Amino acid sequence: MRTIIALFAMLLLAACSSPSVPDVTYFRLPPPTALPHADKPLSTLPIEVETFSGEGIYAEQALIYAMTPDANALRAYHYQLWSDPPSSALQARLTTMLRDSGIAPLVTDRLPASSQALRVQGSILRYERIKRDAGYIVEVAFAIRVEQDNGEPVIEQTYRAQAAASDSTIAASVQAFGVAIDQAFAKFYVDLAALGKDSHAG
Repeated sequence: MRTIIALFAMLLLAACSSPSVPDVTYFRLPPPTALPHADKPLSTLPIEVETFSGEGIYAEQALIYAMTPDANALRAYHYQLWSDPPSSALQARLTTMLRDSGIAPLVTDRLPASSQALRVQGSILRYERIKRDAGYIVEVAFAIRVEQDNGEPVIEQTYRAQAAASDSTIAASVQAFGVAIDQAFAKFYVDLAALGKDSHAG
């Protein structure tokens, strides 16, 4: 009888115990893909890349996902987070890519407001992991505006890209994010480089 009571008590304790909370995992983007290198600076002005803006869920640190191909309903993971908010991670990534390309004598994320420069302003429009029949893809879209000192835009375009994840893991989707982001930034780089042939950039 005592054995039965002890076993019953153990079962009660097991039933009342709280389920274990998953560990929070923080993800970093993979290293960026190099842009084509300019033989000489295409702009005599420095370039300032500002922090990207992101409204609503895109301002958060959680990875965003959709379980339907149309991605009309978005959700946020509770325990799968970016190591840095996308707004600052994208700023740092684009700054590094442009700096390494040699497109300008100086590419930075901070300049005095009085400095003459081309100022890059980005806004996050899409930044999510999407379930498809064949697996997962990621989709990104950025509205990017480049302004002169007088506030006149010399570029104002939306840049989009998709990339397929190699498998169903979050880590594979993070790698795909890197691919898609770099594809979108490469499209922007083509437009930015074209400014070097225009009098606005020099």
